Amino acid sequence: MTIYNQISQNKWKTYLILGIFVFIFTGLFYLIGNYFDSPGIYLFLGLAISLGSGFFSYFYSDKMVLWANKAVPADKKTYFDFYTVAENLAIATGLPKPKLYVIDDPSPNAFATGRDPTHAVVCATTGLLDMMNREELEGVISHELSHVKNYDILVASIVSVLVGTIAVVADWIMRSFWWGFGGRDRERENQNPIMFLFLIIALILSPIAATLIQLAVSRKREYLADASGALITRNPEGLASALEKIGNYHMPMSHVSSATAHLFISNPMKTKKVGSWFANLFSTHPPIEERIKILRNM
Repeated sequence: MTIYNQISQNKWKTYLILGIFVFIFTGLFYLIGNYFDSPGIYLFLGLAISLGSGFFSYFYSDKMVLWANKAVPADKKTYFDFYTVAENLAIATGLPKPKLYVIDDPSPNAFATGRDPTHAVVCATTGLLDMMNREELEGVISHELSHVKNYDILVASIVSVLVGTIAVVADWIMRSFWWGFGGRDRERENQNPIMFLFLIIALILSPIAATLIQLAVSRKREYLADASGALITRNPEGLASALEKIGNYHMPMSHVSSATAHLFISNPMKTKKVGSWFANLFSTHPPIEERIKILRNM
């Protein structure tokens, strides 16, 4: 498979997953609104909440991520290779040079954040900068710049907001049933018990399905960034070798949250390797061995 085919395949798979996500999201709000005889109002309310959350996430998520991971601005003199590699690759991709940050942690890892290429940030751990040679560092930085160029941070923000909205609304509706909100009206109207059961099942399953889709989107964007990064450097082996070193380091990062784990090039929590397809559904990243295999077959 060529690099171009890999990029094209991962793009349309991401669009398909997002389409399914939107279908579940709007379907849940429609069911809730239909139960309370206000489908239009509930749909509007859901969109308003998601847009408000999305606005905050879009403009401030980068600052929150950097703060949560104890990242500090990278000094050019101390991290000269980091600066020069980022500058050269930014020129090659036609992007503005991103702001560079470091995390003082021996576990090799990196991530990109920022709402668009003009406000992009690339952050690496001290462990990664110490461990990688220049060719491998180019592979990692090209991967992160691909996230910036492909607007993956925007996609991740939108999906995260939708997941959060579904979870909050499902929890609120379940609690309202528990405390009897609207129950008497429904009893008087002889609400169809099958429809009520169907709504309860949807409220339970929708947050689970939304989370699985969020993780699937994250995995597909990692594959896409791998292929796009290899296209920038014309050297898939650089990134493959870097991923191999990252995969062979078994200690997790010291300060990391599950809320930001999906942003990193590799799972910073270093959970045990599990081959089961069912277990991999709940992974924030595709198997690192599979990523290396694809890169070396390009």
